[in-house]
Amino acid sequence: MATIRHTFTTTVPASAEEVWAWSTSIKGIKAEMWPVLKITFPKGMTHIGEDTTLDKPLCRCQFLLLGLFPIDMSKLTFVELEPGRRFVEQSPLLSMRSWRHERIVTPTAGGTLVTDNLTFKPRVAGPIVGWFVKLFFEHRHAVLAKAFAKDAAKPAPGPAV
Repeated sequence: MATIRHTFTTTVPASAEEVWAWSTSIKGIKAEMWPVLKITFPKGMTHIGEDTTLDKPLCRCQFLLLGLFPIDMSKLTFVELEPGRRFVEQSPLLSMRSWRHERIVTPTAGGTLVTDNLTFKPRVAGPIVGWFVKLFFEHRHAVLAKAFAKDAAKPAPGPAV
């Protein structure tokens, strides 16, 4: 199977701090994936933080297609972490010979640029898996953009009249 690479970028009208907090929160991760996939995390886990041990599985996660059908299992592992700016998740997955997901959060004049770089090698059905991962990350970026567009549309709190 050939190695597949995809890059996705989205600019959102929010600070890099807000986008980083979303990108490393369990709530944000789950929101980006839903309703295509539901991902399970251990009870009580709320974020991936500065205290995350690198190169060791943080936890086991199960992926459920449409929230119902188990399709994959991951030992969530981070190999690089620059808090507030970048992470590299390189997790063993049942469906992949290799998986690498890098997310970079870059402040811009109009908000924050979010870049996801993916490099992976499926065990089977490479073209189909590549197509699915591409659509899935397009969905994740659409959810990300919509989540921060809603926040940008909220009026700023003003003085009580």
